[in-house]
Amino acid sequence: QVQFVESGGGLVQPGGSLRVSCAASGFIFRGFDMSWYRQAPGKERELVATITASGGFTNYVDSVKGRFTISRDNAKNTMSLQMNSLKPEDTAVYYCNARSPFRASWGQGTQVTVSS
Repeated sequence: QVQFVESGGGLVQPGGSLRVSCAASGFIFRGFDMSWYRQAPGKERELVATITASGGFTNYVDSVKGRFTISRDNAKNTMSLQMNSLKPEDTAVYYCNARSPFRASWGQGTQVTVSS
């Protein structure tokens, strides 16, 4: 079955950096555009960044442009999100999934907390 395992979250001070990672299984990873999503307390899940199947193109929500970088390794079925210049408003649980999500297969996510 489709499965996503996110890791790498933690507590970081404002202005700091963090890299979260995702291991995917159960589908042909290299054939799908993939995305990172996040959900802050009391808010709906939002799309943060997308990378095309080949890795050739990326797209970001305006609030993270210039600070976050999405990448993928199709040989390892993994993807990452490098987050720099973190702000308190980036605090959320971060999830990976396909751009058109496998809705029954959301992982546990990884908590990112930006606080001094």
